[in-house]
Parts: sequence; structure tokens; C-alpha cells
Amino acid sequence: MSEQFSGKVVLVTAAGSGIGRASAQAFANEGASVVVADVGIEGGEETVRFIKNAGGEATFIQADVSKAREVEALVRRAVEIYGRFDYAINNAGIEGEEAGTIDHSEEVWDRVLAINLKGVWLCMKYEIPEMLKQGGGAIVNTSSVAGLIGSAGKVAYTASKHGVVGLTKAVALEFAKQGIRVNAVCPGIVRTPMVERILATYPGVEAYLTALEPVGRIAAPEEVAQTVVWLCSDAASFVTGVPLPVDGGWTAQ
Repeated sequence: MSEQFSGKVVLVTAAGSGIGRASAQAFANEGASVVVADVGIEGGEETVRFIKNAGGEATFIQADVSKAREVEALVRRAVEIYGRFDYAINNAGIEGEEAGTIDHSEEVWDRVLAINLKGVWLCMKYEIPEMLKQGGGAIVNTSSVAGLIGSAGKVAYTASKHGVVGLTKAVALEFAKQGIRVNAVCPGIVRTPMVERILATYPGVEAYLTALEPVGRIAAPEEVAQTVVWLCSDAASFVTGVPLPVDGGWTAQ
């Protein structure tokens, strides 16, 4: 276990699976104490067990990032437990439905935007005041390649992830002189529970999605997690406001 983040605290949302879990474990492996946040209790508690069994420190706090009172309580509880937090990984997101502009339901549109975009804003709204108290910090928001390019048939998801990119840039500029760096990762196809659901629903889609990746394979969550860790590290001290593709070359095409 490295000591890169020894004495530091990170908050990770949607840490009960996928990229969130991999990020939580990666930070713990680097010596950080981890606040594991998720709307699902079982997955969040399982992530904590994994971290503790590996010799790390973690605490689970249930929270729905689309609800301001729960996000405020999450941040407050994290500070109560650990006294501070240095990094925030705002990762929660859902895929919504496979539908175009005309057929998309208003209910699903509102839910996708509430979690994927409003949730990121709410997290930063309550995280940043705590970081300002201690003189700085680093935030990484999870966008997607769908935040950089269009994706027909996924209008709410695409709009929300483009929104995360714009929000990340705006907040990065707002706090650039106050010691808070804000970046986003834009993953391509990653083998997460979300992607596994898509693969199970549409036979043959795995070959299609793999073919979209110039590297010829689907990414592991840990590959995105290591990028997240780097963006929070001192090695990225001059990097802020960047939507960083982690996509096997997809957006380079």
C-alpha cells in the first residue's frame, strides 16, 4: 500500500460498484480514508468491507445525490467522522432509456438530469465550502465520451454528460485561485454494471461496442480509477477544467 494520500480523505459517490468502487479502492490503496457514498446499502457496505479487508479505512454513508438535504447531510457526516476531506469524486449516474427526442419520456428525462447533472452540482455546492476552509482540494466529476460527442437515441444521457463537462469548466474557473482543482473524466465503454445491463439487453452489442474502441477492447473500471487518482495527485497540480477522455482512442477518431 502506497502512502501518496496518507492522512487524506476522499468522498466517492456511487461507490457501491463500477468506477466508483474501483476509485474508492484505488484511493484506499494509496493510503486515503474513504467515504463510500451510494444510494444502495448493500453495494456500499460491500465496498467498505473490501477496503477494510485490504487494510484500508472506509465508512459507508447512504445518500441520493439528487436530493439536496441528503447531499448536505453526506458532506456534514463525512466531516464529522474524519474532520475534513481533501478530494471528491462525483461519480453517480444512470443511463436512462434508449429513446430519441420525440419518444423520450419526461419522467425519465427529469430523473437522468437530476442524478447525472444536478447531482454533480449539488455535491460541489456542499463539498467546496469544506475544501475552502482547509485551503483547497481536488474534485473529479464523471462525465462520458457522450459528454464530448453526440449519441443518437440517448438524448437525456448525452445532454446530462455534456452538462457535466460545462459545469466542470465553469466551477474550475470559479475556484482556480482558491486552491481547488476541478476536472472530469470522460470514460468510453467500461465494464460496469450499467454496461453489463446494456450487453444483456441487446444480444450482439458487445461486439459492436468493442469495435468502436480503437484499442479493440472494453475498459476495466480500474483503468478509469487510476486516471481519477492521478487527477487528484500532486502530479496533476497544474491541471484544472479538463474533460479528460479515458476512452481507448474513441474520440480521437
